[in-house]
Amino acid sequence: MKQYLLSVHYVDGDPPRSEDDTQRAFRDVAALNDELVSHGVWVFGGGLHTPDISTVVRRQGDETLVTDGFWVIKAPDLDVALEWAKKATVACAQPVEVRPFQEETDD
Repeated sequence: MKQYLLSVHYVDGDPPRSEDDTQRAFRDVAALNDELVSHGVWVFGGGLHTPDISTVVRRQGDETLVTDGFWVIKAPDLDVALEWAKKATVACAQPVEVRPFQEETDD
């Protein structure tokens, strides 16, 4: 089965969430995590520090990372991964990027 990264997309300049919205997102993300585990698609997930302390190193220079949380799941295809991403974007109340991992090749 393929693995997909569901990455919470931080939008620079968005106003901070209220404490109530933050707590609601924590509860909803915990429920989504439980659902991912119960469906056997959970690989791992975690949160990242804010983008202002993260850096992506590119040949052109440094660029601020724009994600602050993620899941790695396994799904039979992109359509199934997108269904999980729909739930993730509702749970965390942020956009979620879906990106497949490259397939390993036998050399």
